[in-house]
Amino acid sequence: MTSTRAPHLTNAGAPVWLALVFSVLIGALYAVQSRVNGELGHQIGDGFTAAVISFGSGLVILSLGLIVFRRGRRGLQLVARGVKAKRLSWWHLLGGLAGALFVLSQGLVAAPLGIALFTVAVVAGQTVSGVLMDRFGIGPGGRRKLHASKIVGAGLALVAVAFTVSGELRGSDALWLLALPLIAGIGQGWQQAVNGQVRVTAQSALTATFLNFLSGTIALVLAALVHGLLVGFALDLPGNPWLYTGGLIGCIFIAGAALVVRTTGVLMLGLCIVAGQLVCALALDLLAPTQGHPLGLTTIVGTALALVAVVIAAVRWRRPGRAHAR
Repeated sequence: MTSTRAPHLTNAGAPVWLALVFSVLIGALYAVQSRVNGELGHQIGDGFTAAVISFGSGLVILSLGLIVFRRGRRGLQLVARGVKAKRLSWWHLLGGLAGALFVLSQGLVAAPLGIALFTVAVVAGQTVSGVLMDRFGIGPGGRRKLHASKIVGAGLALVAVAFTVSGELRGSDALWLLALPLIAGIGQGWQQAVNGQVRVTAQSALTATFLNFLSGTIALVLAALVHGLLVGFALDLPGNPWLYTGGLIGCIFIAGAALVVRTTGVLMLGLCIVAGQLVCALALDLLAPTQGHPLGLTTIVGTALALVAVVIAAVRWRRPGRAHAR
C-alpha cells in the first residue's frame, strides 16, 4: 500500500521547511526564557520561587485563554474521553513535569553557568532524547526511521556540545551544576512528544499547553513549599517587569512545539530548537554577558558545529541510482 501523505507538507498544508524554521524560532525563545528565569532566580535568590512565578503566570494566561476560546474548553472534554477510552495514556498529561524541571534548572543554575553553557547542556539531553522518542514512536507522528543523515546530525550535535563544554567548564562544581540542565534537556524531548499526542487528541494546542502548565505548576508549588519550609521563603521580589515574562514566553514555545512536532518528528524538532537556542544564547552572551561568564571561542565554534548538525540531519541522503525512485 502506498502512502497518500505528502512528505513535503504539514497536516495543514504548510511546507515542512516552514515548520523547521518555526522550530528554530521556538529554540530562540527557549534561550530568551532561560536568560529571563535565570536572572529572576538570581535576583530573588531562590530558583524555586522563580520557577513557580514563571510557570504560574503562564497558567494564568492559559486559563484566561480557555475562558475566551471555546475550542480550548472542548479540547479538555476530548482529552478526558481519550483517556477514558484508552486512546491516550494518563502519563501523556504529565509533560509539564519535564517543563517544570527545565524551568527550575533555569532559575537554579542558568546564571552561575552562563546562558551559553547552560544551553549546550540542555542541547545534549535534547539530542539524545529526540533520537529515543522517534525510535520508539512516543511522538504523535509514530515511529520514524533513523536515516543516516539524522544519526550523523545527532552525533555531530553531541560533538559540538562536548567541544563547547571542554573549553568552558572549570572545576567539579561546574560539573554538578551541568547535570541539572542535562537531565532537563532529556525531559524536553519527552515533553514535546507527549504534548504533541495531547494536542492531536484535543485538536487544540491551547488545551495541550494548558494541561502542560497545570501539571508543571502543581509540581513546582509543592517543591517550593517543601524548599521554603526547610530553608525559608524568598519574598523580596525584583521590580523589573521583564523578569516576569518567562511564563508568557513558555506559553508560546510549548504551544508551538505541540503544533509542529507531528510534522517534524521529535528529533528534527529538537535539533532545530538546538539551533535556535545556541544562536540566541550566543547572541545574548555576546551582547549582554552574565557576570563572570565572558563568551569564549569554544562556545562560538561549538555553536557553528551544532548548526551544521541541524543542516545535515535535515537532508535525507539517497543511494546512487535511487534519486528518482518512487
